[in-house]
Formats: sequence, C-alpha cells, structure tokens
Amino acid sequence: MLQTEIPEDTELGETPDAAAADVTATCSPAAPAGRRELFFQRCRWCGTPAYRRSFCRACGAMAFSRERSAGAGVVLRRNGHAHHNTWFVAMDEGFNLLCQVTGAAPFVVAVGARVTVVRVVAPSGQGVPVVELAEPVRPPERWW
Repeated sequence: MLQTEIPEDTELGETPDAAAADVTATCSPAAPAGRRELFFQRCRWCGTPAYRRSFCRACGAMAFSRERSAGAGVVLRRNGHAHHNTWFVAMDEGFNLLCQVTGAAPFVVAVGARVTVVRVVAPSGQGVPVVELAEPVRPPERWW
C-alpha cells in the first residue's frame, strides 16, 4: 500500500497503519480456518473493484476504499499446471483473483463451478487465497 505523509482515516475509521496491521492479523496464513474474510479494494473515483492493486485499472486513480467480500465466486479458467490446482475466480463483487482450489482433484473442477473462500493470505504475504467447491462433486455419469 502506498504511504502518504498526511495521515487520513480509512473508511472503517482507522489510521492506515492500524488498517494494515488489522489486515495482516486477520488474514495471516496461521489464522484459524474459520477466518473466511476476504477484503478487496474499490476505487473511490469510479467504483471499480480490484484485488491487490496500487492503481485503478479503469481510471488510474490511486485512492481505494477497503470492503469485505461475501467470499463466493465462479471458476473462470485454469492457470498453470494441473498439479498446482490454481484457477482464476470471478468473485460476486466484480473482481477476479487467482485462487487455489482445495478438496477436489484438478480434473474434477469445472469452469462455471461455484466456490467459497476457505483461507485468505496477507496482502503483503506470499501465496494465493484458498477456495473450495460450494457444491459437492457428483460422480460422472456413465456414457455407455
């Protein structure tokens, strides 16, 4: 996050340092699995949602507000090799992010499948958010 010389309050009424500490504390990989809070940014000028960006991809502004995501989305496409099981997911709020799908084999995950957030990583940390399929995987129908 870019730091400015003028301290200003965030949308949640915190100083930027306290907000950054709060995000790191609530989204750390060591946090319990019950923490399914995913925060994203929304441009204060045009309202475009984004995830981990330093400027708005639509208007170029650098002023963002932080919002909590519902944590649900749809699988768009696979990214990389199958053994990593990473996918691009379109979240319901309108932003896309790279996620790792857990609880299902890579060949079982289908484009268009609904997913929910299981674990979130810190914005400055390494790794990607982890999601799981919202509906259990049905065995494939026999075609013969």
